[in-house]
Amino acid sequence: MNQKIMIVEDDPILQSVLCDYLTKASFDISAVGSAEEAMERFMRDYPCMILLDLVLPGMSGEEFCKWIRSHTNQDVSIIMMTAKRSVEDKINGLRIGADDYLIKPFQLEELLAHMEAVLRRTGLFCQKIIHHGLCIKPRKGEVLLNGEKIHLTKHEFMLLYYFMDHPNIIISREDLIVQLYPNIEREILDRTIDVHIKKLRSKIEQDVKNPRRIITVRGLGYQFIP
Repeated sequence: MNQKIMIVEDDPILQSVLCDYLTKASFDISAVGSAEEAMERFMRDYPCMILLDLVLPGMSGEEFCKWIRSHTNQDVSIIMMTAKRSVEDKINGLRIGADDYLIKPFQLEELLAHMEAVLRRTGLFCQKIIHHGLCIKPRKGEVLLNGEKIHLTKHEFMLLYYFMDHPNIIISREDLIVQLYPNIEREILDRTIDVHIKKLRSKIEQDVKNPRRIITVRGLGYQFIP
């Protein structure tokens, strides 16, 4: 694996244990002890995932999470690691931008399982998939079209990975909504999916008005044609 993981944890013993364990699991690890350090390091390293303690010196983990979601264009997954165990704390963490919420103390194997689940869900856990000049490298977060890198948003990347991993299968809007918004307990309109797909097509289709890769199956959903 080549995933860059940032650990934001002010407990030096736990930070060291996490670094050792995740490095042995073949992740590329950086670690800091405060949100302020994390902000500086984030703009230099651009990790694909942040393991975030909430009780930090200075800026709280919650405030750092809000900063990530509102002040950067970088697509990054966030797993909150905290002793805050109330339902209200968990709901707040997910609503402000966390992808997962893990209550301390936890087993290292449990953390790894949560990380792998988030990476799979966000399309960052396989080597690469190639279909006729279109190549997606989930572990690196890269998409190439005819050898040239193209930039996708997080949702566009997740959509493309899901499509390419399920070629020739008709996929409903409801299924796509579950893939993009698994932790949000609110109604997502079909139109939201249509907008994401329209933008994705503009980046991977030669003729947007006559798409050949992602086609609409009227009344049923969408289909990726390899």
